[in-house]
Amino acid sequence: MNGAASRRARSTWPRPVMHGRDAELATVESLLDGARAGRSAALVVWGEAGIGKSALLGHATAEAADMTVLAQTGVETESELPYAALHLLLKDVTEGADDLPEAQAGALRAALGLAAAGPPPDRFLVGLAVLTLLAELACDRPVLCVLDDAHWFDRASAEVLLFAARRLEAEAVVMIFAARTRHAPAFPAPGLAELSLPRLDDVAARCVLDAAADDLPRHVREQLLREAAGNPLALHELPAAHRAGRAPVYPLGPPEAGRGGSAPTHSPVEREFAARIAALPERVRTLLLVAAADGTCDTGVVLAAAQRLGCSEADLEAAERARLLMFHEGCLGFHHPLIRTAAYGSATMVRKQEAHRALADVLEGRPDVDRRNWHRAAASIGPDEDVAAALEESARSATDRGSNEASAAAYERAGSLSPDPQRRARRLAAAAQAAADAGHRDWAAALAVEAGKHARDQVHLARLAMIQARLADEVNRPEETHRLLLEAAVPTAAVAPELTGEMFMWAIEAGWSARDRDMIDRVVAAVDHMGLPTAVHIRALAAVAVAQLADDEDAALPAAVAGLRELVVCHGSGAPRVTATLAAWHLALGDHVTAHELAAGAERECRSQGAHGVLPRVLAVLAISRWHLGRWHDAAAAAAEGLQIARDVGQAQAVGELCAVLSHLAAVEGDEVRLTSILGEFDGQRPPRDFPDVAASARSLLDLGLGRFDSAADRFAELVVHPSHRQSLPDLVEAAVRAGRVELACDAAARFDRWAGHVGQPWARAVALRCRALVEPSDRAERWYAEAVAQHRLDGTRPFERARTELLYGEWLRRDRRRAQARSPLRSAHDTFEELGARPWAERARAELRATGESRTETQLPGPDLLAELTPQELQVVRLAAAGLSNRDIGARLFLSPRTVGYHLYKAFPKLGVTSRAQLVRLDLPA
Repeated sequence: MNGAASRRARSTWPRPVMHGRDAELATVESLLDGARAGRSAALVVWGEAGIGKSALLGHATAEAADMTVLAQTGVETESELPYAALHLLLKDVTEGADDLPEAQAGALRAALGLAAAGPPPDRFLVGLAVLTLLAELACDRPVLCVLDDAHWFDRASAEVLLFAARRLEAEAVVMIFAARTRHAPAFPAPGLAELSLPRLDDVAARCVLDAAADDLPRHVREQLLREAAGNPLALHELPAAHRAGRAPVYPLGPPEAGRGGSAPTHSPVEREFAARIAALPERVRTLLLVAAADGTCDTGVVLAAAQRLGCSEADLEAAERARLLMFHEGCLGFHHPLIRTAAYGSATMVRKQEAHRALADVLEGRPDVDRRNWHRAAASIGPDEDVAAALEESARSATDRGSNEASAAAYERAGSLSPDPQRRARRLAAAAQAAADAGHRDWAAALAVEAGKHARDQVHLARLAMIQARLADEVNRPEETHRLLLEAAVPTAAVAPELTGEMFMWAIEAGWSARDRDMIDRVVAAVDHMGLPTAVHIRALAAVAVAQLADDEDAALPAAVAGLRELVVCHGSGAPRVTATLAAWHLALGDHVTAHELAAGAERECRSQGAHGVLPRVLAVLAISRWHLGRWHDAAAAAAEGLQIARDVGQAQAVGELCAVLSHLAAVEGDEVRLTSILGEFDGQRPPRDFPDVAASARSLLDLGLGRFDSAADRFAELVVHPSHRQSLPDLVEAAVRAGRVELACDAAARFDRWAGHVGQPWARAVALRCRALVEPSDRAERWYAEAVAQHRLDGTRPFERARTELLYGEWLRRDRRRAQARSPLRSAHDTFEELGARPWAERARAELRATGESRTETQLPGPDLLAELTPQELQVVRLAAAGLSNRDIGARLFLSPRTVGYHLYKAFPKLGVTSRAQLVRLDLPA
């Protein structure tokens, strides 16, 4: 990587003088100093057009003379091309991909169009490749990435760069993004530090204006000061407008730019740039328009296209003399991004079409096929099947390169240019699917509706309905999801029975989510009249759903358990997503051991296949099973990793499931502050439909551990009304008994006993015995406690539940004045709670031991839990290092750079009392 690292991409910016920005300059300089010390950072600079974002990035570049600098500015005309911004950012260092792990190198080459055709690269793998590449570059000297006008980056590039930025830790890499706050596409960058640039105060604004307009009369400067309103670029440029006799004109309310076109110029500075351009000769204006429409810095392409429109090199020189265009190392660019916006936005549609047509002609026969196709599309004035077919090929290419956003845009434009209605419907449907896969719900919904206007084929209509159903499901509208699926499934059965079966299964799940028995019955009634190959699966799922919604729980419970067992048997494992569902059904049957085996296998498969979009769901099931197995540190590690990925890809349902695990861990550990923070994940947003139940369950468990029994009983009583929360019944039993609400406790104990009898799990039987001991008269409780403890010890799983049984048994023995006999179960409970980290429960056990006359403190444990000292990230790194994986292999597993892996090991070794990787093996860490 030495050759790549030694190359430095120099910025086109001069070192700017920035008045009134001392704090902002200090922030940027501190990031650079941190990189020189081996630390990494990422920052998003926000501000309106002309506020000084580019100048601040220019200052960073000028200060980074001792660093490798990679720079890229977003361009509107490139925003639909997959990985266009990433390609230009990395174009001088792509040979560094040769030194990346094979899977990462392949993904990066595929994304950048440098590899032969193959499966679409996984977006996470591309992001990891970028992270590793930057880290490798930083081995020689720190790296600075300056990313201006990031709101115009194509979405694939933006997501990959943000993915890398969020995972920076100890690579000596700084990434600074700049994006507009108004009149530009959104640039969501959650998880990154932000810096907002305000308008200049009066003192700073006068300093800027005095430097730009010291030749103008004072009253003119005062007028310009008011008109610029603290915008630095306006303070620089408006004096020139005054000298040229152009009075600044300000918009009353600029229109927003829509998809596929530009808004008129609307900021004061853009209007000034547009006026300067309008004053130039026509051929110079044409050349500027071609350069703006091109979007690259390829001087040869721009000049060749402009020459087709009557321009010459003299016109190029005139644009340079006017300080609108500039050259650097053979690259043609604009002095400021707003000049490009003004040059393109102020041109007529006819002139834009001419420019794009000329560019398309020049690109014919060159490798930039997608760019040429988009120029052809921009030059089209009506339906054109040749252009539509070419854009469809670009859409497929975008899919192959892993950019669903670019694919959706190309399919959409191809559809709009299609003369044939059926081809238009097919292309718009493909656009809708790609937009949905990219997470753009509103765009996907509009495309699906438009495609439906032209579709006639029943399978196409069914797939459109599934897209719309998915969109409804993602915003928690199960009734609409059910309606869309059922209406489309019935007429599709004769031509696509497998597809119909899939839609019916989904419709049942929607009815279950809505807790509407009638919705489920309508699906079953439809299935009864069809000979679908998946009918047995559909009826089994319907039986489970109906049982969960039944008023008579006693009558419905056998059907619910039988239905789940039928699904488990007939479903079988398969792809990771299917296996995760299967594992979840095992959890519903109380079989956390099998669930863990399945989820662990699905996790390995996800990582080996690069199926990282499925990973959050798999990690959620894995974390739940680890929680039940008593592997709480591992559960937290899996949940934390899954949560970060789920946030990255916007999987709200998975975020809710992972927050459920983390919130329950915080509850049993007695950490109320952390619990509140976790449950605030969806503040100001619409949470997943079951998140209120998650919050109630976690808060109730916290209350139970802290001795707030009345509050816990109230919450649990409300929660367990729904049969899906049967496994919380033992918590209600204990809370209700402690609160003196015996009738409520007896009812909950009886319900759990029936469920435990049907699922047949030993741990469930042990807990049912514990519940019976709690509600039985005191003189009959001992038998049930003793049987429960014995059953737990035979089973050997769910250590938290075993320790709770031992604690309650010890408490009962102590109250029965058998203090010596009470100590054994209390000691066992105490040690288990301490090992798990269940602090309030451990304190209860210590208090009971003191009441028996035995004093026990935390230091009397057999040995410290060293793993408890590690962060979730450190724990994952340590486990993989102990298994013999290299830093690169660990980084590939956990989406970290190798240097960050090394940093985590450096932090973990002292906590574990080891000095080498070889010593980790002797710690005997569970897999």
